[in-house]
Amino acid sequence: MKLQKKTFASPKGEIVQYTITNDKGTEVVLSNLGAGIVAIKLPEADGSKTDVVLGYDDPEAYFADGPCAGKTPGRYANRIAKGHIEVDGKEYSLPINNGPNHLHGGPEGYQNRLWKAEEISDNSVRFSLHSPDGDCNYPGAVDATVTYTWSNDNALKIEYSAKTDAPTYINLTNHTYFNLDGHSSGTVLNHLLKMNCSTYLPTDETQIPLGAPAPVAGTPMDFTKETAIGAHIKDDFEALKIGKGYDHCYMVDGYDGTVKEVATLSSPRKGGHKLTVYSNQPAAQVYTGNWLAGCPEGKGGYTYSDYDAVAIECQGAPDAPNNDKLPSQRLNPGEEYKKVIVFELN
Repeated sequence: MKLQKKTFASPKGEIVQYTITNDKGTEVVLSNLGAGIVAIKLPEADGSKTDVVLGYDDPEAYFADGPCAGKTPGRYANRIAKGHIEVDGKEYSLPINNGPNHLHGGPEGYQNRLWKAEEISDNSVRFSLHSPDGDCNYPGAVDATVTYTWSNDNALKIEYSAKTDAPTYINLTNHTYFNLDGHSSGTVLNHLLKMNCSTYLPTDETQIPLGAPAPVAGTPMDFTKETAIGAHIKDDFEALKIGKGYDHCYMVDGYDGTVKEVATLSSPRKGGHKLTVYSNQPAAQVYTGNWLAGCPEGKGGYTYSDYDAVAIECQGAPDAPNNDKLPSQRLNPGEEYKKVIVFELN
């Protein structure tokens, strides 16, 4: 294992990036800006390396980028209806930044902060953030950490931890966009996706869940068997029209708080790469990059287009604070929020 550190000055403070290279020569690049993943470079048979993560060469481009590429959104990832939550009878209004709703903690969410960086070992880095009471109008002061550990088996383990001094809601995930043929290879609609999820959350036109999960069987939402992402993305189905593709929350089968295999993503090309996703989270948002066009200039000057990558965001369900049919994301004093996501690549 080898760990290298680079720093970049920015008007908002020092950006720190770490490159961890395992014994196979596979690299992962991490940043304290949004506690995010900048790159994952996989060796090829010809000696070259393929970066399978969308992102930018300019470290500052990650500030407030529309796609939230590779980062840790928070305090609450995904949407909260009308930016409204209630905690113990008291109502709180959160910033509105996605139509009529609150998304990813608002425009000043955790994804746009410079986290404190700490080297744990030659294959592990921890990012820490203090979020004060009233931060983006959320109640309670929260101390959060995101710890990345890179293995010689090409498994990137992400451990989330958070504590609060007053009741609040929290939902942390990773927003990496994957294209297993390479970040600049074009569409991901030919990739094969399998989800260990037999239900999903239908939404209203603003992408807020309508209530309880619904079966995927017999609908274009069904990825219980390996299916090309683009096989049904243009079907005449209301859920797909709302988001211009897949941008939906799937509920993990057999969720019990233990780490389970959530999804696999495979390149269709001969000798192509495969991603397996594990988590102890109750749900996973599948987003097929429906609005990537117009994002900051990509690595190597590449211009990203819609559907050039897919994000599989293991998390709690959107709008769970306002929907008792979904697993609670409430965090109380004395409790510890502990979640895990693993990206395993080969």
